[in-house]
Amino acid sequence: MDPSWYLRRLSRMGPAEVAGRVTDVVRKRQWRGVAGEKPSWLPVRRFVTVPGEDVLAAVSGEAVKDLLVAADRLMDGRAEYFGVERDDLVAPDWSYDPKTGRRAPSDVYSFDIPYRSEDAVGDIKQIWEPSRHQHLTVLAAAYALTGEDRYAERVAAHLNSWWAANPPMRGVHWVSGIELGIRLLSWVWVRRLLDGWARTPALFEDNPVALSQIWHHQRWLAAFPSRGSSANNHVIAEDAGQLAAACAFAWFPESAGWRETALASLDKMLRHNTFESGLNRELATEYHGLVLELGLAGALEAKAAGVAVPESTWLVLLRMTDALASTVDNKLRPPRQGDADDGFGLIVDGDETSRWASLLDTGSVLFGRSDWWPETPGGDVRTQLFSALAKDIQVDARRPVRRRDDFADAGMTILRDGDVWCRCDGGPHGFLSIAAHAHADALSVEVRHDGVDILADPGTYCYHGEPKWRSYFRSTAGHNTLELAGADQSVSGGPFLWTKHAATTVIAAGTPSRWSAEHDGYAPSVHRRSVELDGTELRILDEVRGETRPCRLAFHFGPAVEVVLTGATAELSWTADGRERSASMELPSQLRWSAHRGETTPPLGWYSAGFGRREPAWTLIGAGTASTGMTTKLTFDPEGPPL
Repeated sequence: MDPSWYLRRLSRMGPAEVAGRVTDVVRKRQWRGVAGEKPSWLPVRRFVTVPGEDVLAAVSGEAVKDLLVAADRLMDGRAEYFGVERDDLVAPDWSYDPKTGRRAPSDVYSFDIPYRSEDAVGDIKQIWEPSRHQHLTVLAAAYALTGEDRYAERVAAHLNSWWAANPPMRGVHWVSGIELGIRLLSWVWVRRLLDGWARTPALFEDNPVALSQIWHHQRWLAAFPSRGSSANNHVIAEDAGQLAAACAFAWFPESAGWRETALASLDKMLRHNTFESGLNRELATEYHGLVLELGLAGALEAKAAGVAVPESTWLVLLRMTDALASTVDNKLRPPRQGDADDGFGLIVDGDETSRWASLLDTGSVLFGRSDWWPETPGGDVRTQLFSALAKDIQVDARRPVRRRDDFADAGMTILRDGDVWCRCDGGPHGFLSIAAHAHADALSVEVRHDGVDILADPGTYCYHGEPKWRSYFRSTAGHNTLELAGADQSVSGGPFLWTKHAATTVIAAGTPSRWSAEHDGYAPSVHRRSVELDGTELRILDEVRGETRPCRLAFHFGPAVEVVLTGATAELSWTADGRERSASMELPSQLRWSAHRGETTPPLGWYSAGFGRREPAWTLIGAGTASTGMTTKLTFDPEGPPL
């Protein structure tokens, strides 16, 4: 980062955070000698919480089949990380980035490595992701469900390889706390799922190398917690990993202290990161899923170890689960909002298992299923494994008696009518002073028909290394909203930093079919938007009050939608469930409309289905002078006959 970035970043910190970070800098210099320190461990080391045969037998045949497809692909050395296919994972190079072909330094003091520099290390997420060892939890689950030693042997080979290649405080895998926390959580579950394998004790509790790695990971997390404006999903991962390891691997004199500190922090930070309504404060749906998974994994591990988990922890997790049940569409897809980097807390299922259905199934086991919840297929692996640690958790809380459509504290409103689902964004710009994972998307809408993206949130695509794409996917013009004078509503200070936040006020969200809000990001001008859903017709009214400025009104479509633009009318078509579907859009006639798809200079007309992946999709841009009374009408046609 250039020096000006550090000044902007410093300006978003309070005095306590600055003092804490100064302490961290000093400690990082002092830790050069820590790698040589050796832990002591307790003479008796056991691992007691393992799933019984009844738990494994309850996993559905479809879930087992799906898992084994993923596991066998891993056994062949193949996997995909963020759109990059790998075939070298039989014996991985843990510092290699296949995207750039670069290799990060592996014999350098960790805190001396400029890990954000793609020139120095490559794409750091490509290097970090395999080292979360979530592919090993998949292989370990395959062993637990089949008893085939080949899966366990591959897990052992990878762990021994990683431990040898990444001694404490050497290389890029000792830089970020979220990586250490998730890796610890993976190791806990690997140990649990390999319990029936004869060589497992020699791999973990009787292995000095494993014991040293576990101890150094936990000591690192105790020393360098995320602070202040960075206390978002990262701190949840750190706490959950630390708590799980201190409970499951309670093999060290420090374990009780680490457990107590992590449990208190997890309880506090879950509340800190979550609105009272249950939505995650980062307003980035993928991180809602990540935080919920991590919180469940940490709290369940503590409960299984006989540790008293505060009721406030369970209450937040319950609210998060109920909020998820309220916001998903009729295909169990939640909103696409804010950043998403495909991060998971625990992976023990195959690729075809729905993350969101799995979380709802887990919520059903832990808290009970409300009558208004959507139906789920059930039978996934993770729910069965989580239920072996605890079930039927009693929380003294008033749960919603019907599905919520308005989350006032988060500024999210869902309009529904039949197959039409519409999310309206009237919430805060983001979380904490830097709003790291926010997009400049105030007053944007997201519309689906029977689960298909029609007016789509384009997604995220990347974090580091490609600044023009990072800027596009989180820009105002990259969302279904109005841009004034060629500028974003909020001002970016870097890839994870916003220095000026647009403030949004919801005016009306009291009925299931109408919503209205405005924001001040273009002060002294004010952009106000009203949305009304009536059966198969969605009307959007945009008004700009104050200074007259040039504007661009954008509508982005999902990749399945074909668009034909004629003047100020667009005809839409797509295929879903073997049927041709169609809709029409009447666009504001006072603007000049153009269609764009897959353009690169500058980027326009793109959709990112997942991190590291992008594909062309249609975008309509209306350019002109902002005014009052710009009306858009989207009308869905009746369902066509089967193909």
